[in-house]
Amino acid sequence: MTLAATGHLLGALGVCATITVCTLYVADSTAQSQQGQPQTESHASPIYGITIPAGYRDWRLISVARLAGNNLKQLRAQLGNDIAIKAFRDGTLPFPDGTIIAALHWNEVSSDENDKVLASGFPGAGLQSSVAGSAANVQFMVKDSKMYAATAGWGFADFKNGRPGDEALHKTCFPCHQPAKDRDFVFTRYAPTP
Repeated sequence: MTLAATGHLLGALGVCATITVCTLYVADSTAQSQQGQPQTESHASPIYGITIPAGYRDWRLISVARLAGNNLKQLRAQLGNDIAIKAFRDGTLPFPDGTIIAALHWNEVSSDENDKVLASGFPGAGLQSSVAGSAANVQFMVKDSKMYAATAGWGFADFKNGRPGDEALHKTCFPCHQPAKDRDFVFTRYAPTP
């Protein structure tokens, strides 16, 4: 075999190896991106067909809240996609199509660790701290005036451990939001900047 032929053969083998490695990488990346992502149709909320939006934990903060009563003590954060944040900042009502609001709910627990730090930093103040404990659920409101015309343009979803709640639960969503009709069915107000 001549030197030129050997060079061509090695070049062809290099190209084949590169294509094989790239194909394996793409296949592996696709498989990994689908694992743990509850976004298949089998994970869609009943009635509305909403799945958990990718990357929602990276959205911007709208507000925070605490909900307590009976045996319930929760800390809550509302996040919005870019469309939601712009609408909140601009005071736009009704919210434009494409708005998505996420409500993350955690069980509230006392923090002995934080209490010790506060006691040493602020002696005698009696400060107590609580933090987000176990995840309770995550809820979404999705604005699409055509798709969700029967519910004033909003679709709803409630997920616990990545799985949607049942149909009976989702039937309560829109009636629950009726008292906020004058704010386009959204309870959350944009928190002031500290």
